[in-house]
Amino acid sequence: MQYLFHKKRTRFTLLSISLLFLLLLSGCGRKQEYTQSGFYFDTVISLSVYDKDADHAKEALDGALQLCETYDDLLNESKEGSDIYRINHAQGDYTSVSAETVSLLYTALQYCAVTDGHLDITIAPVKALWTFDPDSGNAYVPASSTIGQALTHVNYHMVEIDGNKVRLSDPNAGIDLGFIAKGYIADQLKAYLLSQHIESGIINLGGNVLTIGQKPDGSAFTVGIQEPFAEQGKSITTVSAADSKDDTFASVVTTGIYERYFEMNGEIYHHILDAKTGYPIQNNLSSVTILTDSSVQADALSTTCMILGLDDAKELISSLNGEAQAIFITKDGEIIDSRN
Repeated sequence: MQYLFHKKRTRFTLLSISLLFLLLLSGCGRKQEYTQSGFYFDTVISLSVYDKDADHAKEALDGALQLCETYDDLLNESKEGSDIYRINHAQGDYTSVSAETVSLLYTALQYCAVTDGHLDITIAPVKALWTFDPDSGNAYVPASSTIGQALTHVNYHMVEIDGNKVRLSDPNAGIDLGFIAKGYIADQLKAYLLSQHIESGIINLGGNVLTIGQKPDGSAFTVGIQEPFAEQGKSITTVSAADSKDDTFASVVTTGIYERYFEMNGEIYHHILDAKTGYPIQNNLSSVTILTDSSVQADALSTTCMILGLDDAKELISSLNGEAQAIFITKDGEIIDSRN
């Protein structure tokens, strides 16, 4: 989605992510942990695998990082030459893009419809108005007239797809897949690592956590959920995450208003923008954590639920018949777990 900051940070760092995972590896036998990190998708990422063969693990991780670069080149709207960049700068003309980009756009548009456009992938013109780092000295609330003008270029119905060609019917519109792209990429990374015979690991794309199998000792991974507005690293609760183990899910993704925000005149302006108003969404939620086996679904649902608000979000999760679960944290600190 759209981004604001409260403190001076990069968009994400390994210490400032909303999901803080603890790898408890007692009894792991001969398998060792191998980790590689990098900076992709405007965020610090970390990939860890557990393997008996150091060369095999390194080769798999090197390939995964190369895949990260490929998807960064494909989906990062701020990267010149990416599919999304070219669509946004085509002045309303059709642009030929990859089949993966088309598929992800169709998926993203479905979530826009679920929220009746309060979540909108063409939010880029409004997002561009907000300066998100207060330490830069440029953080401010845009004028309502400026936001109103930008909103005339926000409407997901302006995304037109014809086969592998995509256009924006309004040349001044712009696509931003920030609420869903990392989830999609995490799923592709997992598929790749599985194809390389990696049986245990964890993918962390700036807080989007996706597990591969279980820990080497056969138990689930433990993922801590950040307490909103608390000191970095302080968990309000934890969840278990693993592939096909008991009632656990492989993916854990949190969206929270405390992740990137600034304060002005006693009011908090956070990064989750309502595409109908151009301002931060207003409801009683501080964060939503989604647990499911699909990271793209978890990523999209976490933002969707934040935008819908507690009651409608609970109804949406209930309609999925156990395919996904949610942990809601309200602004007064109440934890509401859909699994209970």
